[in-house]
Amino acid sequence: MEIKYIYLSLICMNGLVLQAQVDSLEQTMEDTRLEELVITSQIEPQSLKKAINNVRVISKEDIQNLGAVNLADVLNQYINITVTPDSSTGKSTVSMFGLDSRYFKILIDNVPLVSENGFGNSTDLSQINLNDVERVEIIEGSMGVTHGANAVSGVLNIITKKSSDHKWEFQLTAQEESVGKEFSFFNKGRHIQALKVNHNINDNWFLSVGLNRNDSKGFLKGQKGEHHDLNDGKRGYIFLPRQQTQGNTLINYSKDDLRVFYRFEFLDEDLQYYNRVVQSGYNEDIGAYKYGLDKRYFVNRLYHHLNASGKLFNHVNFNVSLSHQQQKREQETFRNNITHGIETLNVKEKQQSTDVIYSIGTFSNFFKSEIFNLQLGYEFLNTNGFSIVDELSANPQDVAKKLNNYDVFAITDINLNDRFSFRPGFRYSFQSIFENQYSYSLGGRYLLKNGFEFRAAIGQSYRTPDFDELYSRLIFDGHHFVGNEDLIPEKSNSLEASIKKVTTFSNNEKALLLSNNLMISRNDIKDRITSALIGFDGPTPMYQTINVSNYESYNFSSTNQLVFDNWKFNLGASLTLVSQVIDNLDFKSSDKFFNDFNFNSSVSYSVPSWKTTFAAYYKFIGKSQEWVAGMDEFVISERDSYSNLDASIRKMFWNNKFEATIGARNIFNVTTLNRSRVNEGGGHEVDAAVNIFSGRSYFVKLTYNLNFN
Repeated sequence: MEIKYIYLSLICMNGLVLQAQVDSLEQTMEDTRLEELVITSQIEPQSLKKAINNVRVISKEDIQNLGAVNLADVLNQYINITVTPDSSTGKSTVSMFGLDSRYFKILIDNVPLVSENGFGNSTDLSQINLNDVERVEIIEGSMGVTHGANAVSGVLNIITKKSSDHKWEFQLTAQEESVGKEFSFFNKGRHIQALKVNHNINDNWFLSVGLNRNDSKGFLKGQKGEHHDLNDGKRGYIFLPRQQTQGNTLINYSKDDLRVFYRFEFLDEDLQYYNRVVQSGYNEDIGAYKYGLDKRYFVNRLYHHLNASGKLFNHVNFNVSLSHQQQKREQETFRNNITHGIETLNVKEKQQSTDVIYSIGTFSNFFKSEIFNLQLGYEFLNTNGFSIVDELSANPQDVAKKLNNYDVFAITDINLNDRFSFRPGFRYSFQSIFENQYSYSLGGRYLLKNGFEFRAAIGQSYRTPDFDELYSRLIFDGHHFVGNEDLIPEKSNSLEASIKKVTTFSNNEKALLLSNNLMISRNDIKDRITSALIGFDGPTPMYQTINVSNYESYNFSSTNQLVFDNWKFNLGASLTLVSQVIDNLDFKSSDKFFNDFNFNSSVSYSVPSWKTTFAAYYKFIGKSQEWVAGMDEFVISERDSYSNLDASIRKMFWNNKFEATIGARNIFNVTTLNRSRVNEGGGHEVDAAVNIFSGRSYFVKLTYNLNFN
């Protein structure tokens, strides 16, 4: 327990330390980021100071400084968030407070984003490019009232650009990046090209079109690639080669109080898997040859979003969205003749898909009151899910299911005075395959003297089982893992409190602004879904997903900001204590708490006369622990700690028409993390080494901007 108190003391001390992410201060001595309007979970757009929830904003400047291509590149640097890449599938998912991506919701313009096995959850961060992103808003904690099912650990809302400062804006971007030490212009590394065109058609109409291509040649790290023909385990890649093409179109109409926009987006992604096992074959026409049983994965996403907002009866605010989205993942298996470069026995089939019709609407400002603001809302979700599940390996089965829910919710902002406001909220969800669910919340904000801001909230949310947990079946020699159609939703109860202090120091020439925030939260989950041992089929253990586990977490975090002249600083820390009781029906884990410690820092310095910005971002992720099944008890498995450091230099040329960024990611060259005690006989074997990054990499990003009226 001593280490816990040390960590807690450090976090409390951080509340007195400086942390900064800043833009240059102007005559108002206000930090524009601190006063920026946020929209996520708000009845109406609010400044950060007036928002009931704690909202973190990732600015466009941070995205540019990081040379970020996708959302994973950005979130790697933020506390309480852990990005986990999977080298076997190519996916990168997010976890928060020890809860995986099924508990965290990702939205674009307040509408959840589809994936092949979920809606808003289990999202592959590497499939979200940032070419037209204005900013990213993150809210930690239970958001079940405003965002429905599965918003247990938090929500992330991507705000896209919907206006332009010029009549025409053309932006052409090329980025070349090494993958570890591996780079060549055609066969190794990562190669990105992007084109964006914005056009103000007239005072009311705005059009934006974008196209992005991301060609990653994979990461070898000692492997020999596709053409290696020796059966020594060296064929293939550590991280799979993948190619993404993404496009988007947005048309926006604004006049007086009415705004209507339509956004369309598509994603095409191809991943290549090369089997490490090399086999020998013979054909009378071509003779002896070597081959591998290889695969290709094809991911396609279509996204439609129509939104209208404005006023009814001259004072009632409305905001209504209608969205149709679909994403599918197909697999092509084939025999790859390595010797002669021939493919045979090609079979392509759909593996997973999700097709969604979604609508959400809110109506507020019924009473023209500055004290009382009521928001009424609805949410409609129609989901068609599909997956192929394995039954005795050779007999795969198609599973297609429909899931509908109809939600209504009400939220009330009550502003008793300029200092004190609170917000109760309630949501009721009519479910098609589960019992009806509900969420509630009560949040408050009190502005104290001397720049102190106090916030607190309690709430209840729920998570519904996903498609795999309900219907998956993986049964073959020595393996038996099945889902469970009788699962019930998990219940989550949360509590959080925070205190923030904003201080401004100034003289006649320069000013300094300091912001410190300390937050404490608790989350308690009942009926946690876990794969548990239910018996034996001969010597084969049989596992099934059931509601048997409980989860409890406490989070202590400090985030601080400092603005001074052209300097930007950032310093933060987070300690999460997690207790997860896992009942295997045969034996049970204890309620021991595990530590999860994060620390991050950043610094940037702008030289206006050079039009240059220097930036560095650092994050430390502490050693993580989890329960794994042993022979007759649960044992503790530990994963190594690691540090991540990114740095860049960004410079503008030719009257800001040309922008160049050079930088390095993962400067400490982290590649593989070790896990202890993962193969002690209680479950299927997993690798003791986790491939998490491709090592130190370097990038050059060139952007040409052509703007005219």
